[in-house]
Amino acid sequence: MRILLKLVLDCDADAAWRALHSPRAVAELYAPLLGMQPLEAHPATSMTVGADVPVQLTFAGAIPVGRQLIHVSERYTEDARGPVRILRDSGIPLTGPLAALDVWDHQMAVSPAPGDPTKTLWRDRLVVGGAAALPLWPVLWATWQWRGARLRQVAPSWAHDPEPAAHGDGDAAA
Repeated sequence: MRILLKLVLDCDADAAWRALHSPRAVAELYAPLLGMQPLEAHPATSMTVGADVPVQLTFAGAIPVGRQLIHVSERYTEDARGPVRILRDSGIPLTGPLAALDVWDHQMAVSPAPGDPTKTLWRDRLVVGGAAALPLWPVLWATWQWRGARLRQVAPSWAHDPEPAAHGDGDAAA
């Protein structure tokens, strides 16, 4: 079973790509509906290729709903509009209701938006399988709609890279 999102976000593709690697930015996509806390004592600030990141999921930040293992891989390709970067989470739910799924394949693709390279075309695909997929699909679909709304809401904050200091700023030599 598949759940798809296709959005244009108000940030450039580089900012979206950096956010995809940030556990904090990813957790922000589900908040406050779901909390996502790393289980490691000293969690990484960036998810790297090959990383296995165990997280605890909570409903409304308080009720435990299970643990998930995020496994990160990347792929680069081109389409008719140019480069596409794809982050794949092929981890698996470890505990809770989602652990009844046999397949969890979540891919997020970012590329410059058609006609406006200052924005991002974001494509999100979740494939789930197993006997529990059908009964869980409505909950996952609703969660992905929430995720889409949160993506639109938080993406502009990803684009705030510090501007380089203009020549002559700061202390001037006399």
